[in-house]
Order: sequence, then structure tokens, then C-alpha cells
Amino acid sequence: MHMREGLALAIALVVLGIQAGLSEINRASFPKGFVFGTASSAFQYEGAVKEDGRGPTIWDIFSHSGIIIDGSNADVAVDQYHRYVEDVQLMKDMGMDAYRFSIAWSRIFPNGMGEINQAGVDHYNNLINALLAQGIEPYVTLYHWDLPQALEDKYIGWLDPQIIKDFATYAEICFEKFGDRVKHWITFNEPHTFTIQGYYVGLQAPGRCSSILCKVGNSSTEPYIVADNVLLSHATAADIYRKNYKDKQNGSVGISLDVKWYEPETNATENIEAAERAQDFQLGWFLDPLIFGDYPSSMRSRVGSRLPNFTKSESALLKGSFDFIGINHYTTYYARENATNSLDDLLNDSVTDADAYTIPFKDGKPIGDKANSIWLYIVPRGMRSLMTYIKEKYGNPLVIITENGMDDPNSSLIPIEDALKDEKRIKYHTDYLTNLLAAIEEDGCNVKGYFAWSLLDNWEWIAGFSSRFGLYFVDYNDNLKRYPKDSVSWFKNFLASA
Repeated sequence: MHMREGLALAIALVVLGIQAGLSEINRASFPKGFVFGTASSAFQYEGAVKEDGRGPTIWDIFSHSGIIIDGSNADVAVDQYHRYVEDVQLMKDMGMDAYRFSIAWSRIFPNGMGEINQAGVDHYNNLINALLAQGIEPYVTLYHWDLPQALEDKYIGWLDPQIIKDFATYAEICFEKFGDRVKHWITFNEPHTFTIQGYYVGLQAPGRCSSILCKVGNSSTEPYIVADNVLLSHATAADIYRKNYKDKQNGSVGISLDVKWYEPETNATENIEAAERAQDFQLGWFLDPLIFGDYPSSMRSRVGSRLPNFTKSESALLKGSFDFIGINHYTTYYARENATNSLDDLLNDSVTDADAYTIPFKDGKPIGDKANSIWLYIVPRGMRSLMTYIKEKYGNPLVIITENGMDDPNSSLIPIEDALKDEKRIKYHTDYLTNLLAAIEEDGCNVKGYFAWSLLDNWEWIAGFSSRFGLYFVDYNDNLKRYPKDSVSWFKNFLASA
């Protein structure tokens, strides 16, 4: 089906008023074998940044640069490096099937390459074994934004094609050391996010851009170069796994892509086309090469010579280089035509080349209830629309929802007992899961798993500790004690109803 037809079908679902309610759903509502889990990342969880041979990362440097909203850093984070046994038990108590976590590249290779750090290998072996001992399946992300600083210093990291070889070496060591037990690999988490935020607006590591926010960078070219190297790194690692490990380890390789859903602000043709372009410059930027072997035509025509070209062999390597596509979906925005290339695009995480203005307001009214994060509006219908769009445009690939969730504020004025009463989060998961189920059962979308972000409150990048996404409350003032929020009980009941 043509992209526009897929978009029209997704919109039609909204027009018909098919959206989530508080219908009773539980594990038994979903297909047999559907996987439920929670998700995390090494930098946001582990802490222990100078222990057991771990090398510094670009986020270690960036988190100490004075840009974090609450002045915090992730040197300790929520200390999962030392408390993983306790945290695995929390997952077991909830009845979760799986845990998605990331490996810190600089724990395996402190300098990004060269000599392997055995202490790092030992740590992840211990974590993987602890999960399996409790019947919890590990889903492992190889890169969740924490590039070894040594590679940034050596050749500017993702801007140099040398990174493809070094990432492939790192990935293969992980396959070799852990692949006998890890059967689900995710090469990259949200390449669109770290490409735009790290190299276009400069609000994430390594903090490069053309504006006064950054000391160095080129917002018009660097995001495209970085994305190209990331895609080729993914495809190279996936090829290594398929050729050398898949037959004996019987695992799978995917990639996790961040995707807002975009609804046209009106039914005007120019706004429908703007929504299409916004999606091309977000999801299509990374998924089109993996499905079709090239970037979307709208990117080719608008970015021109600044968009790298794939050779025939690169295109062949990219096409079909996945067993599943991870989708990190939280929110939905409106889209309308914007041919002015104004600063507003930058503030709304949209590459100005798309000529699409995306914002969660229409006529002054928000698209949905707001969570704590300035970007996160609660629009459950977007989950179903997005799944239908992926099915129709990309041929119904196997999808796993690798992140979905919402945050509350971290305020010293909110007593812990009140912070544990997270009815809003329960409603969020109920409504998004209801829409996901409809996409599977009524629309035939090929979705096989759902990971809630996140198991614990954690260090939330530039927001620091000001944002609480966890199912478990972490008391930052009392030895990082974990307390179950009401959503833990909800998930426990949801998962027990088989």
C-alpha cells in the first residue's frame, strides 16, 4: 500500500472514534507467547562509573558540563550495578517475562577498542545469569547513547566511518561472550533521538550543533553523516550475527526506533503531506533503508547532496538487516506545513528540512493530557494509528514495543505515600495497551512484545532526577530504596491473569 493510503487508513481509525477506554484487559487478552517486560539503560541505571575498569563515556563528560536541569549527574544513578539482584527480584515479583537493558560499551572496551575488560564481561554475565535464574528473558541493547569518550577523542565518534568497524568488533565480542544465553539483541536505541539531540540541537551528548548552544558542530550536515554511520554499523553487526552466530545461538537482532505519531492538524492536503514528511524524517529516515535499501524520496529531494548515498553493496547489506523492529512510542503531535524553516522546528525536535511544523496543540488546546515531561502528551489512539501505519507502509514487519510509559514530577513537596499513588500511569498503560491490542486483533498488526519504561525511577538525561518514569519509586534521599507504586500492583494483577 502507498504511504499516503497507509496514513489515511490510520487517520480513519481516529476519525471513527476508535480509541482506548478502560476496558478490562490482561495478559490473557494478548496472543499466546506475547512478551511483557520492563526496560532500562546502562547510563541511566548502573552508576559505578569509575569501578571495575569502566572507561569514561561522552555522557559522563556531558552530564558534568552544567547543562543538566537539576545539576545532577549519573555517577551513581540508581546503583543497579550493585543492586541488580534486588532489582531482578522486583521484576520476578511482578511476573515480568523479560528485561531490556543495555551493555555499556566502555565496560567491555574501556577505550572503545583494544583490550577486553574482563570485569565488565563478568558483570553482565552475572546479570544475565541472575535474570535467567528467575525465568526472565534478557533483551540486550548494544548501544544506548553512551559512546566511549576515547572514540570521540580519537576520531569524533559517530562522524567517522571508522566507528562502523569498532562497533562491529564490540558487537561481535558481545555475541561471543553472551549469545549462548542472550537470544534478543537490539543494536541501537533511538538513533533518531541521539542524532538530532546530539548533533542538531546540542542538548544531548556530545553536544554538537551550529547554534550558540554549542562550541562546535554543523547542524545541516552532521546529523545525516551520523545517521548513515549508525545504519551501516547496525547492518554490519546484524550481518556478523547472521553469518557467524545465528545458526548456533538461534537468536534475533533488531533495532529500537523512537516514533511520535503525527496527525495532520487539518484534513488539508498540505497538512496531510506535512505529516507524511515529518514521519519520513523520523521513522522513515532509519526504517526505509532497512526495508527498501534507501532513504525516503522526500529526504532525497529535500536534503540533496547533504544526504549520503549508499553504494549498491551497502544498500544490499541494509535491506532486511533485522529480525524485528523495536518501537519506542510515547506520544502524538499534530503536524502542519511549515515552509519557513523557523526556529520553532528546532525547538520541536524536527529537522527543518522536513518543512513540517509539529506541536501538541491545536487552536490553543493540547492534544491530550500532559505527563511531567514537556514533550509527553498522553494520546493512546496514536499507538494503534502508528502500528497500522507501519503495517501498511512497511509490509507488516515483526514489531516489539521496546518502550512505552509516562513520567510524574520529582518534587520534595510530594510525600512518598502520595507519589506511590500513580493512577495516571495505570490509566496510561491500560489505554495504550488497549489500543495496541486492537491493532493486533482487529488490524492484524504483527506485534509480539511490550516493554514498559521503566522498571525504576532513574536519571533521565538532561532532565536529571526531575522526572520519574518508574513503576518503582526510588528514594533519592534514603539510600536509593525502591518502593512499589500502585502501577506495580496493577501490572502484577494484569500479568497473573493468564
